[in-house]
Amino acid sequence: MELMSHSSTFLLPAPSNQSPPSLTYALVVLNQSLPRFSPLLWSHAQLRLCADGGANRVYDDMPLLLPHLDASDVRKRYKPDVIKGDLDSITKEVLEFYANMGTKVVDESHDQDTTDLHKCIAYICDWAQKLDKSNLCILVAGALGGRFDHEIGNINVLYRFSTIRIILLSDDCLIHLLPRTHRHEIHIQSSVEGPHCGLVPIGTPSGSTTTTGLQWDLNETEMKFGGLISTSNLVKEDKITVQSDSDLLWTITIKRP
Repeated sequence: MELMSHSSTFLLPAPSNQSPPSLTYALVVLNQSLPRFSPLLWSHAQLRLCADGGANRVYDDMPLLLPHLDASDVRKRYKPDVIKGDLDSITKEVLEFYANMGTKVVDESHDQDTTDLHKCIAYICDWAQKLDKSNLCILVAGALGGRFDHEIGNINVLYRFSTIRIILLSDDCLIHLLPRTHRHEIHIQSSVEGPHCGLVPIGTPSGSTTTTGLQWDLNETEMKFGGLISTSNLVKEDKITVQSDSDLLWTITIKRP
């Protein structure tokens, strides 16, 4: 079984003398509060999209995250490349502001069967079709918190695009999918994440999950809703390994300064 390696180095500033990252990052901003580290995510990304009302968040919240800078300068600097969705949440003022600055606006109000995040992920896949998908990582800011049905919809996107690395982010934690098709190594950035973590099967039970590097490791353990799931676990080592016969969600807390 092929090994898949994971790291949250996008939460760390990139040194100026560092070689180009091995992963190509794209950023999607959703219509929830921006994580405090959003400017850092923006700096790592080669493509930046706002899902409909996510553009309001960038326009309103990014200047608040950088209070030492002039708000108008911040809005010009943090201009999304694309705004995509059904455009029912973005304000007229924000839409006109970014459109006048050259942001591409894609109206998909005709499609009510997929979420705005789904639409943005599909756009990124088209943009990156010449890339090796194993080198693509999509960061989703503002994906957690707010309405529970929105959160579940975002998690569902992880499963619908299970061959793509997609990481859902909030101020407090991150979530990504560990496909059952691979063995997984998770390299912990202890300065910015942990120690609380969890492994959760959603959709189908896990008949056998084995881990190393956790406070309470699993050993061919069965997990399912209505039974055992690995929540409130703790990172014990700098490298976590996971192998399971089911897709699992990995979640870990993000530290506050």
